[in-house]
Amino acid sequence: MSQNHYHVLGVPVTATLPDIRLAYRRLAVLYHPDKHGGNVLYEELFKAVAVAYRVLGHEARRAHYDQQLRADARRLDEAQRQQHFRQQGQHIYGAPMPAPAPPLRTRRPAGANERYYQPIARQKVKFTRRDYWLTALLGVGLALFMVSVKVTMDYVSGTGNYTRGLQAYTKGNWAGAHSYFTDALHFRPSYNLALRRRAEAAQLGLHDYAAARADLRAALPEAPAALRGQLWLRLAQCEAAFGRPAPAREAYQKALALDSTLARAWLRQGETELFQQQQFAAAVRTLSSGLRHASGPSRLRGQLLTFRGLANFKLGRYEAAQNDYWEVLDITPRSGQLYFLLGRVAQQQRDVPRACDLLRRAVLQGYDFARAARDTTCTPGPQQVKETRSSAVK
Repeated sequence: MSQNHYHVLGVPVTATLPDIRLAYRRLAVLYHPDKHGGNVLYEELFKAVAVAYRVLGHEARRAHYDQQLRADARRLDEAQRQQHFRQQGQHIYGAPMPAPAPPLRTRRPAGANERYYQPIARQKVKFTRRDYWLTALLGVGLALFMVSVKVTMDYVSGTGNYTRGLQAYTKGNWAGAHSYFTDALHFRPSYNLALRRRAEAAQLGLHDYAAARADLRAALPEAPAALRGQLWLRLAQCEAAFGRPAPAREAYQKALALDSTLARAWLRQGETELFQQQQFAAAVRTLSSGLRHASGPSRLRGQLLTFRGLANFKLGRYEAAQNDYWEVLDITPRSGQLYFLLGRVAQQQRDVPRACDLLRRAVLQGYDFARAARDTTCTPGPQQVKETRSSAVK
């Protein structure tokens, strides 16, 4: 048997890892080429010891090597056993076994004239019911795969265009945002969020109220319930921009029925009742409802108070109108229009000095419509005479 790694290290097969490591260190010191003047024999022995330790010093490699040794031993035993049980005659005399008897023939071999090829008739392919079912299932699977790929690609493309549209929307690029939202709806026609955003871009930026109205009507059925009031409000604003008061009023009512906290809807409905229908008491009630939902100083609250003051003025409630106007002045203290309206209230209250003072403030704030009221109501003072002379010189 040839020398194996155990023989090289001089350890038994059952040696432990510390024993193998100790044997390697001893032999490595013994066969190191530097101690023998570079002798080639010791160099080869040193290499053999290193290879043996590399295999036996690692558990996984040693297990694999032991398995190979056992397999080689089994093959050697099998070869020896076959040699031992060889047939007696051949084992003793070394003579080959006799050849088997030739097969019996019933006829002579065919001659050259009989050796030719005959074409095999091609059989007609017949499809069974199983084949038809497999073909149908394959077709259905292919169709489902193509549909799933198409749906996935449309979803990814629609979402990407919507994201780019939002970026353009935040930058004020209304045309670009409208184009991106249109592309998103091309890939995802039922994308309600893109439909609403496109309506906003068309209404607020492009002032295309027809397109905005169409998108809002399409978005309403699938919109969340919490947002339908706002959509009806925007639809009412589009109808008002078209000069259609009746549909606008109906849309405002639907918006308020869905969400009574929409202060802007109360404002627009009260504006319609004040200026178009001349229903001043109803306008006061409507605008007061809107003020309950417009807290804090804001432009929207200022508009609600201004319109309610006008409605109170028309009803002869001058104190209430005056209170509304003063509250608006707290929000916009440099509004000449508010000083003018307060001056008109003072005129109705027969308080001419206060009316003149308020009208002069309106003129100083640049509200030119107050100039005629001041000239007809107030006695010319030094400042007014000076302004008149300056105008004459110019």
